[in-house]
Amino acid sequence: MDVRWLIWLAVALLCGLAEVFTLSLVFAMVAGGALVATAVSAATGSTATAVIAFVVATGMLLVLVRPALMGYTERLGAPTIGVAALVGRHAEVTRAVSRTEGEVRLGGEIWTARAASPGHVLEVGSTVEVTAISGASVLVAAHQPDPATRPGVTQPTDGPES
Repeated sequence: MDVRWLIWLAVALLCGLAEVFTLSLVFAMVAGGALVATAVSAATGSTATAVIAFVVATGMLLVLVRPALMGYTERLGAPTIGVAALVGRHAEVTRAVSRTEGEVRLGGEIWTARAASPGHVLEVGSTVEVTAISGASVLVAAHQPDPATRPGVTQPTDGPES
């Protein structure tokens, strides 16, 4: 029984594992080529045909598929994780916030806060927006609601009303 196709399958699995650690999409394309070689080797039993199929499939995947996938991942952008994900979120002031002290409730947790603008004091109960993270404190500014989202506010039209 010919088991050369198992070697191609092992190459595909190893390349898939390498892709998990590199996230470059190069090893994924090589793994795809190895899977094609696995099928060709199992169907024909020819090592030469499997090698040709591997080279052609890997080359085509690298030239045609990888650039499209890279463009897609770039459009998605890197996920924001950790404390950086807090920037832009809204919080409620629990102790008046000035340039030197204060506290806010952010995501169910109490955070030490400072006003992003000097001279501003944000009162207890007001809604603020996180503008930056500085050590273990959040820098906040008064939240300015979008006029389009406030009830009872109408937007001007571009033309005469009918």
